[in-house]
Amino acid sequence: MKLSKTVQRKVIVDELRKLKCHPTADELYEVVRRKLPRISLGTVYRNLEVLSANGEIQRLGLGRKQMCFDGNTSRHYHLVCRLCGAIEDIMPDGMDGVEKELESKLTDRITGASVSFTGYCEKCAFQTEKDAQVS
Repeated sequence: MKLSKTVQRKVIVDELRKLKCHPTADELYEVVRRKLPRISLGTVYRNLEVLSANGEIQRLGLGRKQMCFDGNTSRHYHLVCRLCGAIEDIMPDGMDGVEKELESKLTDRITGASVSFTGYCEKCAFQTEKDAQVS
């Protein structure tokens, strides 16, 4: 479905794609308000729903209370930090083979995928390693 381009929708997508993090709607609203001070939180929520349903952005549950959003729609996975909750984009080597095998076995049955891993972000991994050395 082709979406009509509104100024609000364009700014929401542009600002989301500039971010390296995976913000909630509330967090993205604060960023978008710098460009569009009169935009409402409801407008941001509605546009995020439409954009994610249309595949222009990714909507990420990842076991959190609030949905997060990702402007990167290329094929990649997420690492969710067990300590701080940060979400990192990752693309492990060898996953292409797994995806191709599933696609060939389940032709026309898979309509999407979301894979996330749990572990530690770089900062927390360094801190846990440092803490372990002290103990």
